[in-house]
Amino acid sequence: MESKSPSKNTELVRGLSLGGSISLNVIAMVGVGPFITLPLVVEAMGGPQAMLGWILGALLALCDGLVTAELGAAMPEAGGSYAYIREIYGREKLGRLLSFLYVWQVTFSAPLSIASGFIGFSLYAAYLWPGLLHSFGTYHLAIHLPFVGTMQASLTVIRGTFVAVGACILATFLAYRRINIVGTVSKFLFWGVLGTILWVIFGGFAHFHPALAFDFPPGAFRFSAGFFTGLGAAMLVAAYDYWGYYNICFLGGEVREPGKTIPRAVIFSVLLVAALYLMMTLGVIGVIPWRELLVSAHSHARDFVISVFMRRIYGPAAAVVVTLLILWTAFASVFSLLLAYSRVPYAAALDGNYFRVFRRLHPRHRFPSVSLLTLGLVAAAFCTMRLVDVIAALVVIRLLLQFLIQDVGVIVLRWRRPDLDRPFRMWLYPLPALIAVAGFVYILISRPHFARELRYGFVILLAGLVIYAVRAFRRAEWPFTRRAASPASRGGL
Repeated sequence: MESKSPSKNTELVRGLSLGGSISLNVIAMVGVGPFITLPLVVEAMGGPQAMLGWILGALLALCDGLVTAELGAAMPEAGGSYAYIREIYGREKLGRLLSFLYVWQVTFSAPLSIASGFIGFSLYAAYLWPGLLHSFGTYHLAIHLPFVGTMQASLTVIRGTFVAVGACILATFLAYRRINIVGTVSKFLFWGVLGTILWVIFGGFAHFHPALAFDFPPGAFRFSAGFFTGLGAAMLVAAYDYWGYYNICFLGGEVREPGKTIPRAVIFSVLLVAALYLMMTLGVIGVIPWRELLVSAHSHARDFVISVFMRRIYGPAAAVVVTLLILWTAFASVFSLLLAYSRVPYAAALDGNYFRVFRRLHPRHRFPSVSLLTLGLVAAAFCTMRLVDVIAALVVIRLLLQFLIQDVGVIVLRWRRPDLDRPFRMWLYPLPALIAVAGFVYILISRPHFARELRYGFVILLAGLVIYAVRAFRRAEWPFTRRAASPASRGGL
């Protein structure tokens, strides 16, 4: 019979301090994303006004971060958003379905996020070894689904794909150890991440030309349909680049003094990374004309724009060094993501709301070994997809089945559980939550062809609903409750 109380076989170790928590968040946020997507943001808005996308993206990240900080401090458990959604909407009612769907989408979105980092890793590696761009072929898949439409995907295999897969396997190996050691590793990686972006910022401002940075094209801020469409596309990329501020919440069961540590780690991470991104973007467009960035957005130079930037101001040797540092940064970021996301299926399985194999911990070091290995292997498979497809699928799935549900949920929880101990309360409640909801909806519907991208999320949603319905019927759970489920019944499929 399975007990619902923690035992020595299911307890996690609270070994993460504030420093380790901030380090894990920052290295999750500052991955390869901003180094590879900068030309795409400039292209989306057609000039230096692309900075507006970064600024609004930072505001959106801060608003959602305040939501996450309140929930994380109140419910510091492994799994983060899984635990929040379950408690907000009712552990044995709608919350059971929504939390299952959240974990179900993590099975796809987490490997997509991890794969995006390693794809970017392999593209920057191609600056050092151009032969990695050699293509073995591109395969286009199209499946027509009733009531949904045609689902399309492109699989591209280049030599760099094998680099991405190998890096993914190495990160899984490094994360496969005790959390105390992981915290130390994260701090070590953090300084490499911070040093890299600070060097880029210093180089940009040391060679800064205001005439380039503020060379706005005619009508740059004319509020036309094209302006708002471009802003939506820019904010989608910015949202992707800022994600990771909630990373520590997935490790809530392993954080010391979580009521203080989690809110501080979330807020400090958002503010620090927002400042770094804005300074880096301004520094780059103050050296490389934005029209040149538009050209690079359609060439291989897009894949390693910071290497080109550093070569221009410091020469080839500096470009090689910064490329190596960006590889460090990309690897560190995905290492942090892999570590955090592996706790989500574990938490759900421990709760009896996901496949029970995921609740297994390493017999000696007490971390979710099956969950970690599964996400790592699925991410390795996703490394064969194109980066642009990975980002689009990831953002849409995550917005639909995590962020919107959670941002509305923090208001629902205030109404349902006013007595809940909240060590941290979001500032200016409920304004941050409402801004986050409006911002995420805007990102979903403001871009060209958004309906095509929404299909990814709907397919994941429909598949999850079917699986949940089968499990719930067999286990007599909501909405098929016939009687109170016995403890033993929670150990099923």
